[in-house]
Order: sequence, then C-alpha cells, then structure tokens
Amino acid sequence: MKKTLLAAALALGASPALAQAPIQVGHIADYSGATSDVGVPYGRGVQDALAWVNANRRVGGRPMNVMTVDYGYQAPRAISQYQSWMGRERPVAIQGWGTVDTEALITFNTRDRVPYISGSYSAALTDPTGRAPRADKAAPFNFFYGPSYSDALRAMLMWARDDWQRRGQQGRPKYVHMGANHPYPNSPKAAGEALAQELGFEVLPAIQFALTPGDYTAQCLTLRNQGANYAYLGNTAGSNISVLRACQTVGVQAQFLGNVWGMDENAMKAAGAAANGVVFPVRTAAVWGQDAPGMNQVRAISRMSDQAGNAYRPVHYLAGVCAAMLMVEAMETAAANGGQITGERIRDGFYARRDWVPEGFQGVCAPSNFSNEDHRGTLAVALYRSVVQGDTTQASVDELMRNGTMRLEPVTTVNLERRRDWLGW
Repeated sequence: MKKTLLAAALALGASPALAQAPIQVGHIADYSGATSDVGVPYGRGVQDALAWVNANRRVGGRPMNVMTVDYGYQAPRAISQYQSWMGRERPVAIQGWGTVDTEALITFNTRDRVPYISGSYSAALTDPTGRAPRADKAAPFNFFYGPSYSDALRAMLMWARDDWQRRGQQGRPKYVHMGANHPYPNSPKAAGEALAQELGFEVLPAIQFALTPGDYTAQCLTLRNQGANYAYLGNTAGSNISVLRACQTVGVQAQFLGNVWGMDENAMKAAGAAANGVVFPVRTAAVWGQDAPGMNQVRAISRMSDQAGNAYRPVHYLAGVCAAMLMVEAMETAAANGGQITGERIRDGFYARRDWVPEGFQGVCAPSNFSNEDHRGTLAVALYRSVVQGDTTQASVDELMRNGTMRLEPVTTVNLERRRDWLGW
C-alpha cells in the first residue's frame, strides 16, 4: 500500500513537469547551399515566428524546442538528420525545405506519422491518398503554405494567354521552360507544357541552366533565336539574376515568368533593370510595408531577430512566418482540451478549419484549405510584377522600395479549378 501511494504521489508530482516538457520540432533549412538566396529569408521567418510563439503564447502551455539545422541543400544530409532526430529527439513535426529531400522523406514521414511542412511546393506532395490519376505515392503527412509549383505555373500560363490576346498579338504564342535539370525546377515542367499546349501555345524545347549563378549568354541567345514570347524561370533567384542580365544584354524580348522562389525584392535590387517586368506568384495577401490587420504581428515577429525593427523582410520571410503559424495552430488544435500533441493529431489539425488564416495574421497570410483527400492548400494564385525604375546600386532594398525605385505591382489573382486530374501533378 505504501508503495502504491508513493507511486501515485510521484506521478502527481511529475505531471506539472511533464505538462511543461518542451515540444520537439525539427527545422531543416538551407542557409549556405545552392538555394540559400531564398532559403535564408524563408528560414529566418520560420525561426522568428516559432521564437515569438515561445516568448508570447506557447503551445498548450508548453514551449517548443526548435532544432534548426542548415543542410546546405544536400539531400543526403537532410535524410541523415531526419533519421538522427527520429532515433533520439523524435520531433512531432518538422519544417523542411527542398524538393529532393522532401520527396525522399515522404515514405519516412508516413511511416513515422510526422507532419512535414516544407518549402518545397512540389505537386507530388499534395495527394494524401495516393489515388490521384498521376500519383506516385501517398503523402498524408506533407503540407506546404501556398499554391504548388504546378498550379502557380498553370495560373501564369492562363494569364499569359490572356495577356497575348489583350495585346492584340497574332498567331500562337511561344512558351519555353527554363531551369536546371533537377527535381525542383522540373517539378512543374510536364504540367506546364501540357496546359500550354491545351491553351494554344507553341511549346519550345526546354533550355537548361544551372542552379548557381554563371554566364548564361548562350542560353539567352537560344531564347532569342527561338523567338520565345513567354519563358518560365524554374530556378531560385540567384541563378535567375544571371539569366535576366545576360538576356537583357543580348536583347531578349520575352516575358519572363518566375517561379515562386525565382524573384523577390533582393533579386530585384541585384538584377536592377533586368528584373523589370518579371511576373511571379506571391503567396501572402500583403507584402512588407503594406497595411494589413496582421502586419503589426508580423513586425513583432521580425523583431525577434531585428530588435531595432529596421530590417526589410522580403516575400519569402512572410511566407515562412505563415507556414510556421499554420503548424503552430495545428499543434494547438492537437493540444486542445488536454489532448496529446502527436503527429496524427497535428495532421488532423490541418483539416480542422476552412478558409484558414492564422489568428492575428488577417490580411497577411492568405486563406488555406486542406482535407484528408486533397492537400492543395490554395488554388488562388496571386500574380505580381516586379517593377524597377532607376539605379538600384546606391541604396538598400528598404530605401528602394520606399522611394519607388522598386515596387511589387499586383497583376491579378487566378482562381484555378480543383481539377482531380491536376491533383498530385
């Protein structure tokens, strides 16, 4: 009897401590690799948001132990890190990054029942059942914030068709896919070329260029000689800058369409006038400096790594904040009413809301809708145009945006159909 009472007393004494035990959360980021030009602001947004949650509200009364690792955009390192975590800390959710590593980890996430919220927007991550017409495998624990690469490209092609007609152009417009021969830029290639043909474009042979900056004069000469009217840039901004400069030099007249990581305010400054006119998707409902109900909260988050509050935060930072806050609220749903914060309950938390905007982020984070049949969080694709008018070398990004030398100009929002044949592709 004494032993029983002692055990009960110990259990009661341990409960408050257990309730305060940190929640293990993984964060795989690219701060030094081939995509670090956009990986740094996105990863910083994730880190700041999670630090802000720890400092201001916690999750079910518990802090998060956020384990951030720079994997240098090397998929084997990401897989090794995942296996190491699952052998020791066992995170209940992970903020991830690249397409190669995220797709390679699908089977592991499914087996271990760990929600994986990635910076990869590969359409292959959107089918939780594996029953979509072109499905390779089910991805029931994969999520991301924003439209897939394929859906964003589909929206830009629809805009391009309308743009061609609106400008009174004759004949069939010519479309070309550009990027590295790599799973990330190739992710939407087939889907984009198929829709381009369906919309009446002449699809030209793809043009390859590496994920790293370089001399891409030869590619631009090919683009000019092909007479392309619309060119999709599938790489991140770092190498796209090189292409834009080279193409400006050789007199390319094509309308460039950037993928979601292919253009931002930092790239506009670096490329200067060569970046003027690029059309690309923006995931958030507002960009830095715009008025929105939730922008004050984003600014508070920004001060987690910039106490003075002077840093300009590009579009990728805001997207990182929104992705992190979706995960936090899914975790809070899991913890509600004394519930356990497990991977399965977090996954179900992603299904608990319609037109989901994290609390306090209205007007910044665009609405998301996930279901256990479809992980396409949004089919509303907001397109912006980069506008550069003047010298970008003598001032900071913040100053250039404030004085109007650079701006992000809304073009349109394309609302795609939730076509089943596009799920997972």
